[in-house]
Amino acid sequence: MTRTHAGRTAVVTGAANGIGRALAVGLAARGARVVIADLADAAETLELIAADGGTAVAVPADISDAASVAGIAAAAEELGGADILVLNAGIQPFIPFDRMTFEQWRRVMSVNVDSLFHLCQAFLPGMRARGWGRIVAMSSNTYHLGVPGVAHYVASKGAVQGFVRSLAGEIGVDGVTINAIAPSLTRTPGTSTGPQDELGLFELAIREQAVKRTEQPEDLVGATAFLTSDDSAFVTGQTLLVDGGWAHV
Repeated sequence: MTRTHAGRTAVVTGAANGIGRALAVGLAARGARVVIADLADAAETLELIAADGGTAVAVPADISDAASVAGIAAAAEELGGADILVLNAGIQPFIPFDRMTFEQWRRVMSVNVDSLFHLCQAFLPGMRARGWGRIVAMSSNTYHLGVPGVAHYVASKGAVQGFVRSLAGEIGVDGVTINAIAPSLTRTPGTSTGPQDELGLFELAIREQAVKRTEQPEDLVGATAFLTSDDSAFVTGQTLLVDGGWAHV
């Protein structure tokens, strides 16, 4: 594989499993040094990267907490400072709005939205000082589809896209880009243990998508690799729908 990311350090949140793991492994395969930030045990992700000859460290971290994010930044500095930030971690509880508490609403916003503030505040100064940086935030096609039963989640993913559009205009002058990716329903450990199968959502996704199969974490690696490379230098403030064509069918 072409080492398009050689010499770069990438921070990937939520990379202990699922989409984050695929992204961390994919960036490492392209030559990036990877910092895995996750509350869960990332040993398997580290093993996969090491087996392929890559370099990675794991930092147990709560991305909704500023002090915890400072620990991620310290680990990245030991690898030369973060050039790439992949904001992947998030939560998606299924709760109808009429049964949702404000605490449940705030928890989703804290993890899915407040974390963007903490992480970008921590890593943007270094990127701007070096004159190069790539930020990719994971949104969701649920924002474009208006999926019911997850109002807090859909609102949070809409916030991701708004944040990306606004911040792009502030940081482009310093050689830093920020974009979002909006996947379809993706088969991960989290979605495999949630209500998605029981509700028939994977079957629904296949019916509605132009690409008639379930999205896998690996389907998001190519787009992420592009948006974190030199090749995407003139792309910023955008949301790329990587959802098998669901939001456009």
